[in-house]
Amino acid sequence: MVTAMDTSFYIDRRNRLAATIGPGSIAIIPTAPERPRNRDSDYLYRHDSYFYYLTGFTEPNAWLVLDGSGHSTLLCAPKDLEREIWDGHRLGPEAAPEALGVDEAFSVAELDAKLPRLLENRSAVWYPFATHKGLESRIDGWLSSVRARVRFGALCPETQRDLCGPLDEMRLVKDAHEIDILRRAGKISAQAHVRAMQTSARMLREGRDLREYHLDAELMHEFRMGGSQYPAYASIVAAGANACVLHYHADAAPVRAGELVLIDAGCELDGYASDITRTFPANGKFTGPQRVLYDIVLQSQYAAVAATQAGNRFTDPHDAAVKVLAQGMLDVGLLDANKVGSLEDVIEQRAYFPFYMHRTGHWMGMDVHDCGSYVEPTQVGEVHERKDPLSGETVKNRPSRILRPGMVLTIEPGIYVRPGEGVPEQFHNIGIRIEDDAIVTADGCELITRDVPVDGDEIEALMR
Repeated sequence: MVTAMDTSFYIDRRNRLAATIGPGSIAIIPTAPERPRNRDSDYLYRHDSYFYYLTGFTEPNAWLVLDGSGHSTLLCAPKDLEREIWDGHRLGPEAAPEALGVDEAFSVAELDAKLPRLLENRSAVWYPFATHKGLESRIDGWLSSVRARVRFGALCPETQRDLCGPLDEMRLVKDAHEIDILRRAGKISAQAHVRAMQTSARMLREGRDLREYHLDAELMHEFRMGGSQYPAYASIVAAGANACVLHYHADAAPVRAGELVLIDAGCELDGYASDITRTFPANGKFTGPQRVLYDIVLQSQYAAVAATQAGNRFTDPHDAAVKVLAQGMLDVGLLDANKVGSLEDVIEQRAYFPFYMHRTGHWMGMDVHDCGSYVEPTQVGEVHERKDPLSGETVKNRPSRILRPGMVLTIEPGIYVRPGEGVPEQFHNIGIRIEDDAIVTADGCELITRDVPVDGDEIEALMR
């Protein structure tokens, strides 16, 4: 629940959305359901991002209805003192208008009675498509109730539209309130990475048994000590060869001196994510081959950061990173120029793909992989086809999104070397990724996660 002083952010968003859907329309937005974990226990609850973006309300079992005039109706769990003894405080519909700035509120028990009347005489109903299982069926049921009243003069909405589109566009450019939270989340997560690095070096110096889950515990400790509610995603803590598994999760593998540790972890603070990856030597000292590859990845990230600026395309940072990575792979022998050709050939044929197989970034905000189109809306009709050199499939390309101030994205190049024919042995089982969160500004970008170092010498100094 938010305090009264915070409601202006949510009122403004609701008014902007109402203006977008227009007169005669109505929007229905549910929050996320509670989900059972096992026989008598639920998973830790996390609200729906769209719903929270418009309300700031974190309780389960709630719905927002917004019409094109900006009138907002909340349906939420009623006060129930007996249940509150077990489950905690409920805001209740009586207190909701003042606390959340909505125009009216009712018990969610009245949902099926209220919705048909709210839908009557509307030209269009908007709701997020394919995000809430069963939502379409519930809306169909409410519309059937409206149709049953046509003999009494009721008009039924003739159009159903996807609310994800306008909400995604709103959420893509962050406001000052959101950016403040993202900065704070980045600082908490950066400190957690610092703590994990230093713990790794200290425990190995002391001769103690060190496991991936020990470092995962250090991350969680710092997240919570910083005021974060939970991790933004399942933390990746990958020691040694495990770092070559892109979505590896912290497990029980030993962390050994002489190996690298890749940690991809970030906290969620007040509904907003952070996303940091650092790769460091477990005992605080890179080996020669590790440092060679690490510096290639670092230089590729620098190139991507330089390309992250307003007016550039979303794909420009990726292209800049790939150019540095591909040249580095040729320079150190991961790629044989006699077989793959020049740098231009490597890029055109995607010959780097066995060692770098993901994009250099994604949108970030309320969700760690946040919503928002990667295609420039003003050019969505411009399509050209190309044949993918690896799969042979025909791919339809559209112009990439033009970056604007207030957009937030990750910058995360990497190199992952699995043993294979022709792969230099000194690089086997080395996985490296360096990731920071960037806010696009008028004259470049602001990296909000650099309170944990990326320079190899600085990492070694920190771990000493």
